[in-house]
Amino acid sequence: MKQVKYQDGLFYWTKHSQEKLRQYGLSASRIKRLIRHPERIEAGIAPETWASMQTAGSKKHPYEIWTMYVIEKTKGQKSIRIISAWKYPGKTNPGDPIPIPPDIFEEIMISLAKTSPKAK
Repeated sequence: MKQVKYQDGLFYWTKHSQEKLRQYGLSASRIKRLIRHPERIEAGIAPETWASMQTAGSKKHPYEIWTMYVIEKTKGQKSIRIISAWKYPGKTNPGDPIPIPPDIFEEIMISLAKTSPKAK
């Protein structure tokens, strides 16, 4: 299997996000493009996270590609940690809750509980 180098200085990928790229057939460059040129940005479900969306597909079979990420600033440098990415079949309205599949929502909440300072 081909090894893909995900970390490139500006973008850092969680294991969860790497698994979801494989699951949904998305590429790292597609997610980077989504973050750089989103059609819509909304607040993520976790504190200090953002969710970006781009539409894709055809008129007959539209879908949306979503990604959740956090922007981190350390020592004057900005980095973007990509938490998750997924495809949503159909079209959502702006302002509606972010359509996160239940399995992804559970995994994110479990990982947040492990890494939050209150859990320690």
